[in-house]
Amino acid sequence: MNKIGIDAGGTLVKVVYEEKNHFHYKSFPLQKVNDLIQWLQLLQSESTFVLTGGRAADIQRKYLPDAKIVDEFSASCNGATYLMREEDIKRENYLLINIGTGTSFYVNKNGKSDRVLGSGVGGGTFMGLGQLLTGKSSYEELVELSDSGNREQIDLLVKDLYSNGNPPIDGELTASNFAKVTESKEAADADKMAALTNMLAETIVLLGMQISTQHQLNSILFIGSTVSNNNNLQEKLYKFTTMLGYEAIFLKKGKYSGAMGAYLSI
Repeated sequence: MNKIGIDAGGTLVKVVYEEKNHFHYKSFPLQKVNDLIQWLQLLQSESTFVLTGGRAADIQRKYLPDAKIVDEFSASCNGATYLMREEDIKRENYLLINIGTGTSFYVNKNGKSDRVLGSGVGGGTFMGLGQLLTGKSSYEELVELSDSGNREQIDLLVKDLYSNGNPPIDGELTASNFAKVTESKEAADADKMAALTNMLAETIVLLGMQISTQHQLNSILFIGSTVSNNNNLQEKLYKFTTMLGYEAIFLKKGKYSGAMGAYLSI
């Protein structure tokens, strides 16, 4: 282990390192960063540490003063490109959407990556609104609720507006997010989380569609820890992306794109 790539995000710290020609991937909650640093320093005190992500400067200042810091946007794109090759995914031109605490959109054309948009809607939204809606603060609990909920109890769907049963567009599409809450004050927490997850997916995909149309891209690649750890969100992203006529791609190790990019930077 002569170098270690670390992506320090707002919720998780992701780590990539190579040992005996094999990459290892680990993640730690930000609250347990002390345990992570002690483990790394104990095992490999002579390694070069390369940091990226929003908390990189904090970790450098507090724990790893000799670590190098690299640009988060470049690290995410370069890491995703490498992981695509590892998974034998061959796309020359595509839109990369990185869903972390917030969401970043990158146009990738002819080997060049450009960040074209950012949104505050992302994993932080899932956590923050999730806690406001349910009173629960555990990411795992919120995901479990989302998986078991029914958004039709919360969202007003297109089919709900047409009593004749002949809507002009797909009746399963959302007419208004959370609009049914006014009809019933006793909404289940699971249904609230299912509706929230659906709203995040719709918003992100609609933003991605506008960029893809503008730049004539047919494929959308989703990465980030929020996607990797939330099956319902991934399913909704896939559903809306393909419904709109685009290809949806998910990397198995996508949440480690930033850490991989940091590792590869030197």
